[in-house]
Amino acid sequence: MTVIGLLAAFGGGIFGAAVGALPAFEIVGFLVMIGVAIDLSGAGGDFYAFPFGVFGPHVGGFAAGVAAAAYAACRGKLDSGRDIVAGMMGLNRPDVLLVGGIFGGLGYFIQWGLALVPNFGPGLAWTDTVALTVVISAIIARLIWGKSGLCGKAEPGRNFYTPSDARKWVAYESDAGQLIAIGLGVGLFTAYLGITFGGAGVFLSFGIAAASLVFLNFGIMMPVTHHIALPAAIVGASSGSIVWGGIAGILCAFVGEFYARTFLSHGDTHIDPPACAIATMTLVFNYLTSIGFWADMQLPF
Repeated sequence: MTVIGLLAAFGGGIFGAAVGALPAFEIVGFLVMIGVAIDLSGAGGDFYAFPFGVFGPHVGGFAAGVAAAAYAACRGKLDSGRDIVAGMMGLNRPDVLLVGGIFGGLGYFIQWGLALVPNFGPGLAWTDTVALTVVISAIIARLIWGKSGLCGKAEPGRNFYTPSDARKWVAYESDAGQLIAIGLGVGLFTAYLGITFGGAGVFLSFGIAAASLVFLNFGIMMPVTHHIALPAAIVGASSGSIVWGGIAGILCAFVGEFYARTFLSHGDTHIDPPACAIATMTLVFNYLTSIGFWADMQLPF
C-alpha cells in the first residue's frame, strides 16, 4: 500500500469506467499473457504488479466499470446497471468516471487488507484476494445504487434457481451438459499448462480465458471460462494430475453458474459469478494442497 499506488489505482479506475468493465478486463487478459511471455523469457522484473495490482480486475481492470455502470443506471444515464460492456465515456458524465476512480482506489485498499490475512503456507494464498475484492466491490455498489437487494426476487411463477433465459448470466452456457463439457475441456487444457509451466502456466491460463472474451464484443457466443481456467490450472500445478484438473474444471463451471443464479440473475447490478467462483475454489483447492490431499489421492494421470 503506497500513496503512488493508490493514486494510480484511482486513475486506473477512471480509465476502467471510461472503457467499460468487460473491455478493461479483456485488456487485463492481454497484459497477463504479455507478462507470461516476459516471465518465460527470463527477462525478470515484476510485470504482474500491474495487471494484478494498480490495474487489476479489482481496480480499473473490471470492478471500477461495474461500479460506474451501477451508478449511471441509478442516475438514469444507462439502461441497465448490469451492462458491463458499455464504455462510460460516451455518457459525457464526469461524475460517472469519478465513481470509477473512487472504486478503483477502494479496490486497491480492500485487496491490500485481504492480503494481510495469513496464508495456508508458503505460496498458498488463503484465497484469491483480487477476485474476492471484485466481489466485495460489486456488493458495495449494489447496496448503494441497486434496488433489487443482494439476491433479488424470482420471476413470478418460477423457482429462484430456475430463471428464464432472459435472466440467466450466459444462457448458452447454463445447462448441465454444457457446463460439464466446457468445464472438462478447459480444466484439462489449463491443468496441462499448470503442470508444464507451473505458476506461469496458471497466469497464462487466466490470461487466455480473459482475453478470449474480446470476441463477445463481436457477437460471437464465446464461453466465459476464466473461473474454470485459473483454479483448474492451480490444481494441475499443485497435484501434477491433469485428471484432477479436469474434475476441478467441472466443479468450477457449476460453482460459477450457482453464483450467477444466486447474485446476478435477479439483480439489477453486476455481481461477478466468475470472481465469486475463483475466490471460493482457490480457497478450497489451496486448502486441499495444504493438507496433502493430492498426495493422498494420487491419480495415474
